[in-house]
Amino acid sequence: MQADDDFPAGLPRGVAIAWGVKANPQRGPKRELSIERIVDAAMAIADAEGLGAVSMSRVASDLGFTTMSLYRYVTAKEDLLLIMQDEGIGVPTLDFAEAAGWRQNLLLWWNGNRGIYRAHPWLLDIPITGAPVTPNNLAWLDAGIEALAESPLSSGERVATMIMLSGMARWQGGIERGYEISIREQNLSVREVEQREDALMRSFVTESAFPSLHRAVVDGVFGAEGEDPFAFAIQRALDGVAAYIDALPNRDATEQAPVTDADDDYPRDRTLREASKARREAHSRLREAEKRESDLIAKARERARKAAEAEAKARAKS
Repeated sequence: MQADDDFPAGLPRGVAIAWGVKANPQRGPKRELSIERIVDAAMAIADAEGLGAVSMSRVASDLGFTTMSLYRYVTAKEDLLLIMQDEGIGVPTLDFAEAAGWRQNLLLWWNGNRGIYRAHPWLLDIPITGAPVTPNNLAWLDAGIEALAESPLSSGERVATMIMLSGMARWQGGIERGYEISIREQNLSVREVEQREDALMRSFVTESAFPSLHRAVVDGVFGAEGEDPFAFAIQRALDGVAAYIDALPNRDATEQAPVTDADDDYPRDRTLREASKARREAHSRLREAEKRESDLIAKARERARKAAEAEAKARAKS
């Protein structure tokens, strides 16, 4: 277990904290706070009022501490947002054992991602600045690759497929949140918002100015009830993956892709799937244990420091 500043050079502090390799960075009075309490409080604020309401001072106030108290645990708001993001997406609890092939597995994964943004819409306000390197982000990517275990796609093709699906889920989450905001602020139903949009389209989209779009408006596309463009889009995206698989030379949808891991030499049966799921859950428990260990190490160091100070004071008096 790494602590203080003993973590790989160049590793962002927030990433180090998310992985539990960074203990509380500064010395000070008895610590009644923890990274977990700070993150929970910040997420509660974001869930209720949006990400814009989250600040170090607001989180400290809600916890009943000074702002400086938080900086002993999280040295910048950017670090707090990164840890919030990882905690917000959570550990995937997907079971691919009963799904009928890779396509149903991907739909299960995609729906899981959509659920994340519905539970915590503020996640959409945290910009993507690079590859996912925090524990839960990697767990979701690992689960997505696992969803394609029975496909003949290469490792690179599997990762590319998951990037496509995660982008689609995030885009849908943003659109749905926009509608929810309109519904709440205008006190309208979803149907009323759609009807208002259709009326605006019919007012401004003329045949002379937008001939192709005008045809869609006349056909009632923007006021159609019951049609889900996102469901159409995901199915067509999966059609594309299926067509690509079918066109692969000397490979079919039931053939295993080339692998290097020894455990992938075994058939992808239900027992192995359950073992893979158990492994992911074990990794999650390990991360939680590592974080607890980090807290205990920090407390032990604090007790040792206080004991040394008390001993030094006693010697000075004598």
